[in-house]
Amino acid sequence: MSGKRPRTARRVAERDAKKLVRDRERLAALVPGGSRERPIEVTSTAVIEIRAQAMPCPQCEGELRIRAHEAPESGIRRVDVTCRQCAAPRSLWFRLVSDEPN
Repeated sequence: MSGKRPRTARRVAERDAKKLVRDRERLAALVPGGSRERPIEVTSTAVIEIRAQAMPCPQCEGELRIRAHEAPESGIRRVDVTCRQCAAPRSLWFRLVSDEPN
């Protein structure tokens, strides 16, 4: 017998796919906007939803759909999105900063 049984090969492929999803989620949390500790800095609330929709899904590179846009505290915005292709949910974080000179 040269190969694995079909069931064994399928289980190995499923485990590998789950590991890949976990790794991509960890990486997505480290990029700007992926966590509350690493928000994307913007100068206006008007650009937040535009920027959120322009970002690709970290799982499948699909288009994101905005579900909610909230302000949990002053100067911080959370945008909850879902991928249109794989339906992966995620939260993107933004911080309002002033671009006015001191």
